Amino acid sequence: MYSGISSQPVQRPDSAVSTGIGIAGLLGLALWLAIARIQGWDGPYAAMIGVFATGLPMVLWALCVDKVHRRASTGIDWTDAKPVRDILTISLTKLAGLLATWGMIAVLYCLCRWYWTGNYGFSMQMLGFAAPVLFLISVPYVIWLDRYLVNPRDGAWHFGAMLLGRESADREQVYNHMRSWAVKGFFLAFMISIVPGGFGEIVRLDIRQVLQNPVLTAQWLIVAMFVVDVQFATIGYMLTMKPLDAHIRTANPYMAGWVAALICYPPFILMDVGGPLYYYQNDHAWMDWFGGNMPLLALWGVVLVALTGIYAWATVAFGLRFSNLTHRGIITHGPYIFTKHPAYVSKNAFWWLATLPFLTNGSVVDMIRNTAVLAAISGVYYWRARTEEKHLMADPAYRAYAAWANTHAPVPRFVNWLFGGSRRAVAETQPAE
Repeated sequence: MYSGISSQPVQRPDSAVSTGIGIAGLLGLALWLAIARIQGWDGPYAAMIGVFATGLPMVLWALCVDKVHRRASTGIDWTDAKPVRDILTISLTKLAGLLATWGMIAVLYCLCRWYWTGNYGFSMQMLGFAAPVLFLISVPYVIWLDRYLVNPRDGAWHFGAMLLGRESADREQVYNHMRSWAVKGFFLAFMISIVPGGFGEIVRLDIRQVLQNPVLTAQWLIVAMFVVDVQFATIGYMLTMKPLDAHIRTANPYMAGWVAALICYPPFILMDVGGPLYYYQNDHAWMDWFGGNMPLLALWGVVLVALTGIYAWATVAFGLRFSNLTHRGIITHGPYIFTKHPAYVSKNAFWWLATLPFLTNGSVVDMIRNTAVLAAISGVYYWRARTEEKHLMADPAYRAYAAWANTHAPVPRFVNWLFGGSRRAVAETQPAE
């Protein structure tokens, strides 16, 4: 253990993602939204084109400006093209592992009923269209990429080798491969299912009517921020590719991390209507409590929009790399200058200020219950943050960032001062056991 914090870095570590890539994606999304509004294209397919319009500029920026494909972290050496005959057996083994993985995901989609009801039906339709295309592209793509990979025997290869009964298969590689695709399969279906909703609302919006009321203005801007978040997050789950340096390095190996994350998403969500942690139990919300007080409504709306903007900004900062439960490169710019978990901090602050659980027309018991439930939800997100840090601490780059954040970022500094000062800061810079 360290005896002090003098060894902590003064300089903030470089971010794995540039600011420019996020700006490129925002411009692409804004352009498509403008076109969709002019044309009245508010349907689900237009929303999915929006994902393409957001992602394409980011891919071009990543390759042409940031030149991410040349980074050593991709595991690619473009100067060493191996003959196809030398890697063909490896590629075929890898393809066997990939196809088996996709088949397992498809079976789960078919067996789990929630994937065929509500918004998930659209996800299944989109994935059904994409499946044969991915199958056809995967063969030449894998063979092409394996020619340049320094070590083409990745998790997919080890899974294929295990299926083929080869003793050289590494079980740890297989487990990480399965966890990585479990993340992608679970969350991609969810993200696609919610892409159309907010997008359609923005396209159909009557701006003149909305601007006449500060509450409607705030609600519209909040929806807009969530559209940004959903578009960028969906792209993140789609483009887990090594040439973009956006591949999954590791998926969280800790069961606690999976439990903490999954209870925040359907079908396991505990915060949904009727769930044990459904937080919106108030008979009124912020616009009701402040009704008639236009200056206070406007001020409260600005704060809520700002918090939602920080939440969206945290996703934009990931560029092509956003996804839960994974390590895809350490992000140190944007809102991550202020706290290690800007999305969780802003989201929970938004819930507290939007619902005001300690205000109620009911009894004191109602007030206590509402406040306790929302406090429990904040506890869940604290739990998520800790399990994510435990996973990322295995990377020296994250330990360097955590050390910098604990002594320079405003939120961790305040928390460390409040709950133990330097001893806590030092503890959080240690590798996970």
